Amino acid sequence: VYLLAQLLEKWEQDDDAKLVIFKGAGRAFSAGGDLKMFYEGRSSDDSCLEVVYRMYWLCYHIHTYKKTTVALVNGLVMGGGAAMVAPLKFAVVTEKTVFATPEASVGLHTDCSFSYIHSRLPGYLGEYLALTGARLNAKEMIAAGLATHFVHSEKLEDLEKQLLNLNTGDESAVRAVIEEFSTDVQLDQESILNKLSTIDKCFSAETVEEILKALDSEVSVDGNQWIAPVLKSMRRSSPTGLKITLRSVREGRKQSLQECLKKEFGLTMNILRSVITGDVYEGIRALSIDKDNAPKWSPATVEEVKNEDIDRVFEPFTSGHELQVPSDDSNR
Repeated sequence: VYLLAQLLEKWEQDDDAKLVIFKGAGRAFSAGGDLKMFYEGRSSDDSCLEVVYRMYWLCYHIHTYKKTTVALVNGLVMGGGAAMVAPLKFAVVTEKTVFATPEASVGLHTDCSFSYIHSRLPGYLGEYLALTGARLNAKEMIAAGLATHFVHSEKLEDLEKQLLNLNTGDESAVRAVIEEFSTDVQLDQESILNKLSTIDKCFSAETVEEILKALDSEVSVDGNQWIAPVLKSMRRSSPTGLKITLRSVREGRKQSLQECLKKEFGLTMNILRSVITGDVYEGIRALSIDKDNAPKWSPATVEEVKNEDIDRVFEPFTSGHELQVPSDDSNR
């Protein structure tokens, strides 16, 4: 995080830097490696405070970056790294790309600016993605507005070379090069994005309990076979994580980018401080450390999660401790 921030700041101020390309090292673009870091710091006071603070500042910087940016996304894109894809001017995805925001399932929340991003997706798709951790393929990312172009993975290296040969960050020139390599794609017939009317019907409900009830009433309707695994996934997730996530995305609909980032920074720190529950550490243990996939949540059901406890996680920090991001670009 520190290295990325340093480089991006340097390049933004360097007249010779025209174009910034983000790509993953290895099979994934990003795969949520920060979760293990959180787990390792669980017993020491605020050991992750600096990296969390820097990550939210980095998210702000990426959303408001002055130079042309391109993400070349091949493989998994999850966790904080997804914030280096969705906000970019150009996000190129391939047949190997898989996107998800599964943070609620481990007792965290939809972080790294995704309460801002998800709340601006069509209908209630954002709530669906945030609460279920559902995966989208490249075609779905483009249809949802989370990516801009589809390029076959074997052409990615040549595309990168062509972009580097451009020697300009001019948006229309960059777009023209990407379009030379890109293919128009259509959603598969069984895509979840073809179920948006049902998603909107269920995920527009006020509370997690009401969303689950709405899904239960739709599951037996012909053509709704996709709902059973969604219910199973939500019922396996941290009840507290689900409630925090729903409220955060809902609030995001009315908040600016800066307000979302300040709120999410506070949420992340309060969750890591186990203000109301240690679910996040239990979730990471069960899914990433011991891999027994048998987390013991506390409380164990959504009905037992008290609204006043959720209120405590959302309490804003005092001005000296909150995330300091510029209210506009003038004091960037």
